[in-house]
Amino acid sequence: MAYAKKTAKNEAYQKLKTDLKEGNPLGNAYLFYGEESYLREYYLGEIRKRLIPAGFEEFNYHALEGKDLTVQTLAETAEAMPMMAERTLVRVDDVDLFKLPEQAREQYRGIFEDLPDYVCLVFCYDTIEYKPNGQMRKLSDTLKKHAQVVEFQKPSERELCTWIARHFRAEGKLISDKLASYLIFLTGGGMTQLSGEIKKISAYASGEEIQRSDIDAVVTPVLNAQTFDISNAVADGNFQLALTKLQELFAVQAEPIAILGAVGSQIRRLYYAKTLAACGKNQQTFMDLTGNKSSYAANLTFTAARKVPEAFCARAVELCLQADRDMKRSVDEPERLLEVLIATLWQEARRG
Repeated sequence: MAYAKKTAKNEAYQKLKTDLKEGNPLGNAYLFYGEESYLREYYLGEIRKRLIPAGFEEFNYHALEGKDLTVQTLAETAEAMPMMAERTLVRVDDVDLFKLPEQAREQYRGIFEDLPDYVCLVFCYDTIEYKPNGQMRKLSDTLKKHAQVVEFQKPSERELCTWIARHFRAEGKLISDKLASYLIFLTGGGMTQLSGEIKKISAYASGEEIQRSDIDAVVTPVLNAQTFDISNAVADGNFQLALTKLQELFAVQAEPIAILGAVGSQIRRLYYAKTLAACGKNQQTFMDLTGNKSSYAANLTFTAARKVPEAFCARAVELCLQADRDMKRSVDEPERLLEVLIATLWQEARRG
C-alpha cells in the first residue's frame, strides 16, 4: 500500500513535468506540498511563464496569503477574466483545507468544483503541513477529482549529483560525482542552499574543474556535517580535535541543545551502522533504514563504526541521553555539559 501511494505521488509529479516539457494543457487546480521547496518554487515559476505573458503579470497573476484569505476573495479572484492572455494563475499559500470548519470546507469544495476553464489555481503548503483527512470524504473526493496533488520530495543522491553537475556546467565548471556527494553532505542536500553554494564555488574556483579545496574554502558546513567531525574524532581517539571542533561551534554561537541533538543523532547512527555490520549488512541497507541519502556520510559512519566496539556505541547513546536530561534540567552550563560529554565519550572509546 505504501509503495502504491508513493508511486501515485511520483506519477503526479512526472505528469506535471511532462505537461510543461511537451506543452500539454495544464490543469485547473493543483496542490503543491513536500519538503523540497526549491522544486515547488521552480515549477510554480514554470507554470507562470507558461500561462502569463511577460508584462501582464499584474492582471493575470494573483498571490493570496491563506492567513487573511476569505472564501469570497478567492472566489472573486478565481472568476476574474484574464487580460491579453488565455488564462490566469492564482497562487494560495498555506490554507489547511482539512482543518477548516465544515461550512468553510463546503465553500472551498464549491470553488474547486466550479472553477472557470481559464484559471489555474495552485494551493501551496510551505509553513504548514499538507495532511489530508480521509474521513472528510466529500472534500477528499472533490480534491481527487478536480485537483492534481503533487509532492515535491527531496531527490535521490544520484539525481542531486546529476543536477549539481548540470548547474556547474551552466557556470562553465566541471565537478566529479565524488565531490558532488561531498557537497551534498556539507550542505545537507537542500537544493536552495546548493544553488547558492554552486554559484559561490564557481566564482571562487580558478580552474575549470572544481577541487575539494575550492569547496572547503567557501562552503560553511551545516551543523550535522560539523558534528560528524566531533564523533569521528572521538572514534579515532583524538580528544583534542573533538574539543577544538566543539569550540568552533561555540564560537559561531551554535545553540548547545542543537549541537547535542546533532551529536546524539550521529552517535545513534554509529550504533545502527555497528549493528548492521555485525549482521552482514552494507551501507545501502543503512541508508535505506535511516533515510540517509548521502553515501559520503554513510561511508564516514561505517568507517567510524569499525573503529569502536558495540559496547561503546550502547554506552555512548546512554551518555547522550543523560546529557540531554541534564541540559533540560539546567544542572550546569550547557557548554560545560557538552565538553564533559565529549571528554566522557573519548574516555569510553579509549576504554573500549
